[in-house]
Amino acid sequence: MEPAPFHQLDGDTLPPATAIWARADDGIRLRLAVWAGESPAGTVLLFPGRTEYIEKYAGIAGYLAQRGYATLAIDWRGQGLSDRLLPDSRAGHIRDFSDYQRDVVEMVVAANDMNLPRPWHLLAHSMGGCIGLGALMNDLPVATAAFSAPMWGIHLGQIPRGMALGIAFLAGRLGRGSRLVPGSGPAAGCYVLDESFSANLLTFDADAWCRLVREAVAWPHLTLSGASFDWVAGALNECTRLAALTSPELPMLVSLGGDEKVISGSAIRDRAARWPDAQLLEIPHCRHEVMMETAPARDQFLTAITTLFDSAR
Repeated sequence: MEPAPFHQLDGDTLPPATAIWARADDGIRLRLAVWAGESPAGTVLLFPGRTEYIEKYAGIAGYLAQRGYATLAIDWRGQGLSDRLLPDSRAGHIRDFSDYQRDVVEMVVAANDMNLPRPWHLLAHSMGGCIGLGALMNDLPVATAAFSAPMWGIHLGQIPRGMALGIAFLAGRLGRGSRLVPGSGPAAGCYVLDESFSANLLTFDADAWCRLVREAVAWPHLTLSGASFDWVAGALNECTRLAALTSPELPMLVSLGGDEKVISGSAIRDRAARWPDAQLLEIPHCRHEVMMETAPARDQFLTAITTLFDSAR
């Protein structure tokens, strides 16, 4: 396995990962990273969200290591240090949403090649929750699944879903599918640098927000801007496809923040109600990123997921 870079902030005490390169079957180079810990009793496959990068989860990997779990994380194609998909590397783009499942395959191959200890568990955030649910439908070999604000539907505000999908589809037909959707994020910048803390949709925790800002300043090449029309069309269609499928048969926990404004809360409640072995954790005073939230919300979620993982030992 060819080593890949892994970044740390100056003076950082969070545990470093061992990063490697992998290559999907269509030639896209992917970056993965593992925090092995000491004598772990299982492994967490961590699926990040849109715009995210492996380094963002060093603190979560450290927490999991203390509780006996190795962590394997990935930069999805088009973000982090994995191959970007457009000449404008800042754009969040995907040709076809099913391509993310190619990345999942390489993650599983890497976990097998490294003999990461079983049982394996899924921990997925936002877009990673959409990819993760699709992977479970494809028999991802995990014993349990935990989701943080999964993108099983998108919060579109006052825009009807059909209109959003129609505009994205038309843009693709006109050859403009790779262009950024107005309002999907900063055209050339980075959300945490362009938005104020008081107005942000991610977290109430000022320290977590400041760390995200420090990372964006230190590693601008890891960040991403808005989403393309093709990404939006693919995401909406994938959410619709998954909503029609029967839930997998394994224990699952999903969180929903009381102040969630990024993804669809009703889609999460609907899926949880149709999942026989599911726990829905609704957390007050919590925005989109529960793992980067203030201590009461964050600790409630982390305690719940480790209890879930421990139940499969």
